[in-house]
Formats: sequence, structure tokens, C-alpha cells
Amino acid sequence: MRSELQVRLDEEALARPGGREDAGAYLVRLRADPCVTGYHRIPSRPARFVELPDDLHPAVVRFLAERSVTRLYSHQGECYANVRAGKDTVVLTPTASGKTLCYNLPVLQGILENPDRRALYLFPTKALTYDQLDDLIGWSSALPGEIGVHAYDGDTPPDARPAIRSRAHVVLTNPDMLHTGILPHHTKWTRVFENLAYIVVDELHTYRGVFGSHLANLFRRLERICRFYGSAPRIICASATIANPGELAEGLTGRPFTMIAESGAPEAEKHLFFYNPPVVNRELGIRRSYVKETRRIAAAFLRMMKGAIVFANSRLVTEILVRYLKRDIPPPPGGADRVVGYRGGYLPRERRRIEQGLRDGAIRGVVSTNALELGIDIGSLDVAVLAGYPGTVASTWQRIGRAGRRAGSAVGVMVASSAPLDQFIVNHPEYFLGQSPESGLINPENIHILISHLQCAAFELPVGEDERFGGHDVGEILEYLSERGFLHKAGAKWHWTSESYPANAISLRSIGSDNFLVVETTGEARVIGEVDYSSAFQTLHQKAIYLHQGQQYYVDDLDVEERRAYVRAVDSEYYTDAITHTDVRPLEIAGRDGPHHHGEVHVAHQVVGFKKIKFATMENVGSGELTLPTQEMHTTAWWLGIPRTVFGALECSSSERLDGVYGLAHALGEIACVFLMCDPKDLGTSIETGLDGTPPEIPAADGPTAQPEHEPTIYVYDNYPGGIGLSRPLYELRERLLQETRRLIGSCACDSGCPSCTGPAMGAKAPALAILDALIDGGTC
Repeated sequence: MRSELQVRLDEEALARPGGREDAGAYLVRLRADPCVTGYHRIPSRPARFVELPDDLHPAVVRFLAERSVTRLYSHQGECYANVRAGKDTVVLTPTASGKTLCYNLPVLQGILENPDRRALYLFPTKALTYDQLDDLIGWSSALPGEIGVHAYDGDTPPDARPAIRSRAHVVLTNPDMLHTGILPHHTKWTRVFENLAYIVVDELHTYRGVFGSHLANLFRRLERICRFYGSAPRIICASATIANPGELAEGLTGRPFTMIAESGAPEAEKHLFFYNPPVVNRELGIRRSYVKETRRIAAAFLRMMKGAIVFANSRLVTEILVRYLKRDIPPPPGGADRVVGYRGGYLPRERRRIEQGLRDGAIRGVVSTNALELGIDIGSLDVAVLAGYPGTVASTWQRIGRAGRRAGSAVGVMVASSAPLDQFIVNHPEYFLGQSPESGLINPENIHILISHLQCAAFELPVGEDERFGGHDVGEILEYLSERGFLHKAGAKWHWTSESYPANAISLRSIGSDNFLVVETTGEARVIGEVDYSSAFQTLHQKAIYLHQGQQYYVDDLDVEERRAYVRAVDSEYYTDAITHTDVRPLEIAGRDGPHHHGEVHVAHQVVGFKKIKFATMENVGSGELTLPTQEMHTTAWWLGIPRTVFGALECSSSERLDGVYGLAHALGEIACVFLMCDPKDLGTSIETGLDGTPPEIPAADGPTAQPEHEPTIYVYDNYPGGIGLSRPLYELRERLLQETRRLIGSCACDSGCPSCTGPAMGAKAPALAILDALIDGGTC
């Protein structure tokens, strides 16, 4: 294992003039590094072509020829044939395989044949919308007939909107704008809806969880509008690799789909490395910082003049890495930065400038959250370095696929953090390589989401008393809304009577409130970014250090009512990390088996303080207390009560017993993500110690109020209001979940517990294993 001295010598050698290492030699040395736990080479693959369709318009053929396209990839030809035959189609092929042409070709051909036809393109982000708009404008200028191509979103000037509604043949938008700005005003879009022939859903795999559950209900509303205007559009979906694209497309739209899964596009050779930072304290199981190792590896490639993208799993780590890499790769004298950050919260103009800089090569390196996972054109990059496991197999392949998008070979390096999930993947690379991508899970029947969209549907068009919404009888919900004064029944129809505008109160991406604007007050006040409601309390609390493009800003004030945070530029040696407290209370039990339960719970989050973490050493150099508003939600959970007999029999002190429970909860939460194949942020964990002797009453679903026969309780809850269906599978997998958690903790090389198994609670390993042994071997599993 390399020592700290050897690491520093490597860095100094690469930093010296003439010390730049050949990329091939560096890969050989990296492969031989004892920290590399796995290496996998994906060979290049040639393209498989089909001839251009015979019925293509001559102008389309000419434009393709100008782009050196004389044949189609096999999946493009198959999609064209399906859509022309009137089939709803989903295309499942890797990143950079030419999915855009799969839908552009049949749509534009159809409009050339009948100029009255209209198409609606849905993209999950504005950035992707404008990236595709540039491509379609090129098509429009080359084809006859003045095909109108326009983006329609919150950035569209009000005076341009009437012309778009009347003249656009292809409208590019996002689900949020469809939800708030198009469907509620469908009477202004009569020409589009009467002639809507095609709906394109790009990046289908992003529509899972809450976002996907909302989109399924949005499609129910869209289908009502289309039926009202007499149109029956074909739907074309494009997706990166997931396990259930057909099922997801059908769940979102309520229609059967034809699936295309064989890609005909060529694939560049890829070298994939699994890297586990070296142990610096074996007794405590502490490894070298994965952030610093990511910095070192990314800087080495950047110094070799290789274009690199670094993915981080949080905004904070993104900004820390930007700060580090800007120091390692300074700009030329008087020149612009060669390394930049990219994440949600940057203003649109800044994001588009970064995208253009990546395409033209002015920017060599970018550090991003998942914002660049999607198919935005960022040019040709050579290396993708992942700072931590993204949480899903699908996201990992998406991120690795951002390198080598055009030609040549590419490199992907996953640098594991000390989190148990990361350690499981990096120590079992064969599991990752042999695992199919995750399924996209949605729950359109979430009662919170369903009621919200039924209100929107009633606002758009009266609801018939026998009308079904998504195949469901919603009579009871309509009666409920009538009692609350939203609806009135006249004859056989329910009419919207409230003065409110229901779509404005519903966020498709969460069940929260508006974003916070970040206002810099160093000089003349200006808005530099925005942060979503739930994250604002953790990143924009008073006295926080807010990071933007590596620059530190001190937060002077957080105005919750006005949704604004006021910051000023500072030069700080530390950043801040919020401390949150979560309280969970059971509401109703849906299932019970010994100490295992699943059902409905109330969750309350509150930011109660913060830590000051020094940049260079990552040491805690201070803290502070906070009192911020509590965020509450009603959701579902699986919970494990530790029986009093088990807890009392542990041969250790009370504090060590609790450490064992906290360590067990940490490991259970991580392993749960593996079994559900979900993103870690989809689940939350919490512990109620029950040591005050008055455990809360739990209303049972099928009996009297129950007093739990246990003290500490571990909750693993669905991290979305109303739940999206993750807690019940955990309850059903309870025995295997405990067994695999015992294997994870037991196989860890540490002595008493470490971040790789039981988390930050030192000394938690023995009591956590003792609890698991008692639950599994004692028959209470």
C-alpha cells in the first residue's frame, strides 16, 4: 500500500515541468496499484448499419448527407419503421448511441408530409431542452416549409408565447411547464392539441420515484386533453439502460410499447477501474479521504491534457473538488478557468457558457453533480472519475458513458468512499459488473399525488361522474374535494369552483415549496444561484459557508418567508456541514412479524446545528447551534424493534449498546439500497431509543392500540411524502436483509467498527453483531 510520502512524491512528479506522464504508462501503473480492487476492459464494437428508408423526403436525405450520414444505425432504422407503422416505441440504448435521430427522423418526415401535424418533446431539464433545440433549428433551416421549432418554458419571453402556440410545429418543453403552463391553458393551444401527432419523452429513465409518479398522472391529464380535441398521438420514448424500460413507459403513459434494446452504434474501448483509498489507520478502519484521492487521480489526467469529467454525489463535494482542482490546474495568465463546476443552482446563462466551453475545448475539466448524467452534448471527454458510488448501477454506467462519447478509448475510475454501500461495491466489483441495471419504480397511486393531479384535471376540464382517471374510479376523491369546496357537481359532471390555481401549488420533483434565491451583497446585489426548499436549510442557514464555483460566500441571513438567502464573498479556510435531527413516529401498522413492522409514519426533520470543516485537513474546527423550521411529512416505513430481552442481554455499557444500534442502523440503511436497487437518497433512517420508558402508542390496522415490547427502534423510511412503494419490499426481504447486514459487518477488516461498516460510531461492531446474532439465530428474525 502506498504511503502518504509516496502519494506526495507522485503528485510532485506530475506537477513538475517535464514530469507529465504518458497516459498509457499511467494506466499500466494505475492497474498495478494495490488500491485498485478491480479492472474491467470493455472492448470496442463496430457499428451495425441499415440503409436509409425509401420514403425519406429528399431534403432529409440531403441534410443527412451534409452530416456525413448515408446510413442509419440498426436501432434508428427499426425505430423509424415502428413509428411509421403507428406503434408506440421505447428505445433503450447506451449513451451517445444516436437516440436523438430515432425520434427526430420520423417526426420531421411526418411533418413534411403533413404540415398540420404537431409534435411535443418532453425533456427532464431545461439544459437538455436547449441542447436539443440547437440541433432541431439546424434541421428546420435545411428543410422546406418553414417548420417552426421552439422551446417553451419559464425562460420564454411573454411576447413570444402567442406566436409559439400558433406557429410551432415542434414544441420543446419540460414536464413542469406542461403541468403549469400548457395543460391548464389548453384552450390557447387548440391548434397544437387538435393536430398533435407525436409525443417524445427523452431520458425516460429519469422519470422514477416521485418525479415519475407525478409524470404518470400528468400523462393521464394530457390524454384527457388529447381525447377532448380528437387527437391520438404516437409516443416515442428514449432511455439509457434500465431493467424495465417497457414497463416504465407503460406505467407512465398507460399504453403498451414496442421495445428496441439492440444498439447498432459503435462503442469505444473503455477501461474501468475500481479504486479503494488506502487505509491510514487500520485499528479504526479509517481510509484516506476519497475526495483527495479523486482530486489526485483527476488532476493527473488533466495534466496529461486529457479532458475529464468528475462526478460528485453532493453539491458540497462538487464545490470542494472544484476548489481543489482549480488550484491544481490553474488558468493561463489572464485566461479563463480550465476547470469549472456544474450543478443545479447555477443560473441558466452560466450553465450554457460551461456547456459551450466543454464542446469547443476551452474547458478541459468539469466537476458535476448528476446534472451532467443526461445526454447534454459536452463534446469529447477522455476520462470520467466518480467520487463515490452514485447509488445505482444505471447511474454509474451513465456517468462512465460520458467519457469516450465519440471515438477512441476512454477511462472510468470509481473512487469509493468509506460508506458501506461504496465498500460493498468496490470490494465486490464482480457483483457490480454482473448486476443488471435497476428498475425504474413509480407509484402513480400515491394518494397525495393522485388527489393533486385530479384537482388539476378538474380545473382543465369537468370530470364526468363515471369518468375513470388512470383506470381508477375516483368518485370518493371527487366527493372529498367537493366537501372541501374545490368542486361542484352539476348534472353528471364535477366542475372546478375554487378561485385557486391548483397546478401552482404542486411541484413535480418533490412535495415541497419554492426554491430559495441566493443573493450576493458583496457589491451591487445580484442573484448568483438558487437552492431547492429542502436543501436550503442545510446549505443556506445563517453562518453557513455557501460554495459556488469554488468561491466561498458567508450567509448573513436566510429569509424563509421571502425565499431568499443573502451572502457575501469571503476567503475562508473551512466549509460548513449541517447537523440534522430526525424524529419518526408510527401512525398505523400495515404488517407485523415479531420485531418487524411496516406501515405509515410521521417524519420530522430539523437542522439543529453545523460543523466547521477545514478544507486542507478535513478536521472539525468548530460548531454552532441553529433553530430552523421543522420539515414534516407522512410516509411509509419498515421498522425493526430491538426486543428488550436482546438489548438488555448485551454484555456492554448502555452507551456501547446504543452505539451498536446506531451502527446497525447505518449498515441496514446502506444494504437496503442494494436490495431495492434504489438511490440512497430515496431512503431515510432514524432511531428512536425508547429509553424514557414511554414508547409511543401505535394504532394498529387490525386491532387495539399496541405497546411495543422493545426499547430502541430502527426506522428505514420512504423519503417522500406518501411513499413511493419502497418500504413494503424491505419488510418482505427482512430476513435476508439482516443476514446480509451481518455478513457486511462481520467481514469488515476493522477491529471495533469503522465508516465502512457501522459508520462513525466507534466500538459499534461487537454490539451490532450481537444484536444481529440474537435476532437471526434466536429465531426472532
